[in-house]
Amino acid sequence: MKKSGTILLRRGAALILSVLMLAALLTGCGGGNNAASGDSGAASNGSSASSLGTDPESLTLPLAETVTLKGLTNYPAGSESEPNNRTIFKRLEEKTNVHIDWRTIQSDQWSDKISLEMANAKTLPEFVFNAGFSDTDLLKYAKQGAIIALEDYIDQYMPNLLKVFEQAPEYRAMCTDENGHIWALPWIEQLGYERTAIQTVGYMSYINTSWLNFLGLEMPETVDEFEAVLLAFRDNADEIKAHFGIDGDIIPMSCIMNDGDQDPCILINGFGEGIGDPDRGRHIAVNDDRQVVCTASQEGFKKGIEWLHKLYSENLIDPEAFTQEWSTYVAKGKSGRYGCCFSWDIANIATLEGWAPLPALTADVRNITPANGSFTSGFDRGRCVITAAAENPALICVWLDQMYDPFQSPQNNWGTYGEDDDFDIFVLGENDAGEPMLQHAPLGDASPVEVREAESVNGPLAILDSYYGVYVTCPDDAQYRLDWIKDLYTPDMNNEYVFPNVFMNADDTKTISNLQADITTRINTAKSDWVMNGFTDADWDQLQSDLEAYHLSEYLSIFQKYLDAYYA
Repeated sequence: MKKSGTILLRRGAALILSVLMLAALLTGCGGGNNAASGDSGAASNGSSASSLGTDPESLTLPLAETVTLKGLTNYPAGSESEPNNRTIFKRLEEKTNVHIDWRTIQSDQWSDKISLEMANAKTLPEFVFNAGFSDTDLLKYAKQGAIIALEDYIDQYMPNLLKVFEQAPEYRAMCTDENGHIWALPWIEQLGYERTAIQTVGYMSYINTSWLNFLGLEMPETVDEFEAVLLAFRDNADEIKAHFGIDGDIIPMSCIMNDGDQDPCILINGFGEGIGDPDRGRHIAVNDDRQVVCTASQEGFKKGIEWLHKLYSENLIDPEAFTQEWSTYVAKGKSGRYGCCFSWDIANIATLEGWAPLPALTADVRNITPANGSFTSGFDRGRCVITAAAENPALICVWLDQMYDPFQSPQNNWGTYGEDDDFDIFVLGENDAGEPMLQHAPLGDASPVEVREAESVNGPLAILDSYYGVYVTCPDDAQYRLDWIKDLYTPDMNNEYVFPNVFMNADDTKTISNLQADITTRINTAKSDWVMNGFTDADWDQLQSDLEAYHLSEYLSIFQKYLDAYYA
C-alpha cells in the first residue's frame, strides 16, 4: 500500500507540474483578453501581426503589406487538402492582403486529433477555423486559457457579424455564456424560420407514390390508412416486383431505429398527447404548459411504440431496421425495394421521381412536433475560436469578419463561381436591383455533396433568410424541402414551444452529459426491444422506474432551469 501511495503522489505531482507548464506556455504565447496583445516578434512569411496595433483604422483591409496568420482547419477526405489552393481563400488573400499559414487535419480524423492539437501550447495555432467545438469543449478550453473571449473584439472589429446580431439578436444570446462571454464565432444557416425552418422536420417520412398509383391507392392520412397501404405493398409484392423489375424482396417500410433522421418516430406524433419523440439524442420535449418532459414517459410514446410493434409483427417493417448500416440502407433503397423510408432527403435513399413526403398521420390527434432548437434554424456555437497563441487577435477578428459578409458567407457554405473545373455551385448574376448575386447552378448529374466539398471552406459564417433573392438564390435541393415543410407539415405543427439552443454552464453541461448517457441508452434499448418483441404494462413501469433511478428528475430540472431563463 505504501508503494502504491507513493506512485499516486508522484503521478499527482507530475500532473500539477504539467498543468503549470501548459499555463506558462500559453501565457508566453500572448493573446489573452487584451486587444493589444502580443509583442513576441513577427509572424512567419510576412509582416508582424502584433506591429499593426489595434486601431480599427490601422486594420482596414486590404492591409498595406502582407501579413501572415496561423490557422488550423479540416478538409473532407478526397478533396483538396491545402486550403490556399481553394479559389475562395485565393480571392480572400487578394482582397485582404492577409496570408494564412494553414495546418490541416482530414475531417474523419478531426475528433481524434483536435484535442491533442489544443493541448500542445508549442504548436497551438492562432485560430481554429472549422472547429465545431461542443459547449463542453468551449468551456474546457476557456478554463484552461487555451482560447480567448471574443465579445469585445466583436463589438470593435467585426461590423459584419454585428449586423447579423442586430438583425437576429437571438444568435448573440445563444453565443453568450452565463458570465457574458463569447468563446467562439458561430455558423448560422437560415433556411426558413421558426415553423417553416428546414430543420423543424429532420426525420422526414417518404412514401413510394409509384407503388400507390400502381395499386390504385390514395395517400394515407391516418395511422390505420397507412397500415392498410403497407399491407397492400406486402400482399402485392410479386406484382410490384414484376411491374417495376425489382430484384430482391419488397420491403413495405424500412428505417434505422434510433439513428437520427432515419428513425421512424415521426409516425407516432399523433398518439396520446401528440408529442412523439422528436429529439432522439436527449428524448425531451416542451409541452404547452412550458414544461420540459421526457418523451419516453408520455402516453403517446407508449401507444406509438405499441403500434410500431403491431406493424413489425405483421412483417411490414424491415427486419434489419435495428442493425443495418447506412450503406446497406441506401443500397436497398436505390434498388427500388422500399414502400416507405425515412431520411433528411429522399434523394439520399431513392429518387425524387415517384416519391413524396408522407403527411402527418392522425391517431388520437394530428400533429407534427418540430425538432428542438429548430425555430432558430441551423446554428453551431463553436465553429471558430481564437487561441491564446494569437499575436494580434484584433487583426484575426477583422479577417474573420469577412466570412460574415453576406456575399461571402454563401460561398464559404456551399461553394463558389468561376472556377477552372467541371462544375461550380454558383454562377455570378444580378438581383432585381442590378447588384451582384450568387445564383445556384443547376445540379444536373453532379453530386451536390461532392461539389460542395470540393469548393466550400465552411468555418464561421451567417446566411439569413433575408439574403435569398438579394445576395444568393436558395439551393434547389433545399427549396423543395422547404416547400414540403411549409405546405405539408407547418399547418400541423401545433406545439407552442421547442427547447431552445441554450449555452449551459460547465457544471450543468457535465451533469447533463453524464445523466444523458444512461437515460438515452435505456430508452433506445427499450424502444428497439419493444418494437420487435412487444411489451407489457410491467415493462413500461420498469422503464419509468429505471429512468428515475438514473436521475431523470434532476435531468429534466436542469433543462427546465434554462428554459425558464430563456423565456424570462
